[in-house]
Amino acid sequence: MPSRSSPRLWALSDVHVSFPPNRAALRDLPAHPDDWLILAGDITDGAQRLDWVFRILGAKFRQLVWVPGNHELWTLPGARRLRGAALYEHLVEIARGHGVLTPEDPYPVFEHRSGPVLIAPLFLLYDYSFRPAHVAREQVVPWARQTGNVCTDEIVLRSDPFPDRESWCAARCADAEERLGSSPPEVPKVLVNHFPLEQDHAVLPLAPRFTPWCGTRRTSGWHRRFNACAVVYGHLHIRGIRWLDGVPFQEVSLGYPRQWDQRRGMGAYLREVVVAR
Repeated sequence: MPSRSSPRLWALSDVHVSFPPNRAALRDLPAHPDDWLILAGDITDGAQRLDWVFRILGAKFRQLVWVPGNHELWTLPGARRLRGAALYEHLVEIARGHGVLTPEDPYPVFEHRSGPVLIAPLFLLYDYSFRPAHVAREQVVPWARQTGNVCTDEIVLRSDPFPDRESWCAARCADAEERLGSSPPEVPKVLVNHFPLEQDHAVLPLAPRFTPWCGTRRTSGWHRRFNACAVVYGHLHIRGIRWLDGVPFQEVSLGYPRQWDQRRGMGAYLREVVVAR
């Protein structure tokens, strides 16, 4: 029986350290030297400051587990001109230089106080399938533009060497399905992805036509298929927990400076991962 002093599993996403208030708050985050931290994407823009973030947080937590968001995959003007998969591979190299676990590493086992769980960091992207049935794929961008909801990814997120983001997403999902399917089925899993896995969770009241950039229908039901005890994601900037089939789906974003109370500090927005048994 695990003791009460067992390490805790925390999660946070959408830290966006390109904003000075977020960067200062991350620097001041209290240390949790015995605990693990899941970083569910959108930590920074492109590769800028990612090395700094891993160095700061790596000194505060026993282990970091990271998945990229769409912002990390941006090819920014004036930055090192890596694009698509080459940029992602560069981000993985930065992470590994700090001992940070990535979607390219073996899934680690975390000794949760309720029993061991397998943490599966996923990089799955999106394929515009989170759209209304009456909107054809080729009409997604014009449809979203009518309300000013077109994602910046259309300009700065490249898919090289894949012909488009849908193809890259399909390849990533196929790889993840194979790896999850070959993992021990009896071990409960914490599925971690930047984007929500279920279309019904991609609800954006202030930007309802942004949903095509929020995930893929390919991941529907993965929590049942792969024995998930928790799902962790970000991207929406709407913190909360939703239960589906007895599994807690947890949106763990911090957000832009206007979206969180800076007087409370970033530590108040760490979310301990709820695990269902």
